[in-house]
Amino acid sequence: MAEKGSKTGLWIAVAVLAAMLAMSGLMNLGLLASLVSRTAKADTDYPVDEEPSYDEVWSYGYGETKVVRIALSGVIMRGRQQRLIGYEPDMVESILYQIRCATIDEEVKAILLEVDSPGGAVTPSDEIYAALKRFKRADEARVVMVFVRDLGASGAYYAAMAGDFIMAEPTAIVGSVGVIMQTLNMKGLADKVGLSSVTIASGENKDMLNPFEEVDPKHLAMMQELVDGMQDRFASIVETARGLESRKLLDGRVFSAGQAVEHNLIDGVGYFQDALDKLADLLDVEDLYLVRYSETMSFFDMLMASKAPSLPDFTAMDSPRFLYLWKP
Repeated sequence: MAEKGSKTGLWIAVAVLAAMLAMSGLMNLGLLASLVSRTAKADTDYPVDEEPSYDEVWSYGYGETKVVRIALSGVIMRGRQQRLIGYEPDMVESILYQIRCATIDEEVKAILLEVDSPGGAVTPSDEIYAALKRFKRADEARVVMVFVRDLGASGAYYAAMAGDFIMAEPTAIVGSVGVIMQTLNMKGLADKVGLSSVTIASGENKDMLNPFEEVDPKHLAMMQELVDGMQDRFASIVETARGLESRKLLDGRVFSAGQAVEHNLIDGVGYFQDALDKLADLLDVEDLYLVRYSETMSFFDMLMASKAPSLPDFTAMDSPRFLYLWKP
């Protein structure tokens, strides 16, 4: 019996060791892939960030007027989520690269921005908006069509203000013009469990919103002033783009597609084909030629992008940040 138990323990130890070796091998392979991939990508004769290029996948239509489909999906946030092998791509950089690629391609006459997002960080939302405006400035005949599938709120709605026409599906939710910043205060909990904060700072305001100290009303007033300034910019952009006479409805509330049309926050309600028909009408053509961008990937790129398990997400522990985000 003892011999049987010792054999079982031996096999468990072997299995654990094999798993550790496999994990180590995968991590080393990932590091090698990253190194080789970076070296290969550096071997170009043009600035790849300034002049991004993609393979084009024929998506829809038989016309001659070229339109690029770009998806704005998920929370608008910079950063790449780490995996056991490699990283998830940075969604903001990907969108900006696609818009830039469309901008330098003189054949592209329109962008179809397909939105399904609750918004996200302030600056990335503004960057996407600015990139779409730049696309149109490169050729006055160009059009940006925004199609909201399920959700186009806050920062996503901000980016949509660069659109010449905004159409939402009948069940979509849009709006939420506003800014939010949240943090936790654990002063009460810290007092109960006997924790105290030791902070060395260079000035009285450097340590504002320390979660282990009482909230200082003066610090709240400072943060509120920043939030109000960001809200003023957001509301001003919406007011101008939509031709609104007041900001009464720009208080953070959301609207159904029907309500949004009624209040002139969007231009129409319909489905994907309706959006294409309207885009063709705006371009004054019979049919469109839609493409999607697809990045050429080497073996190592594909390995890095493989669906390996993600590492734990600790973003909830990040410092407070200002957000154009709908958080019901």
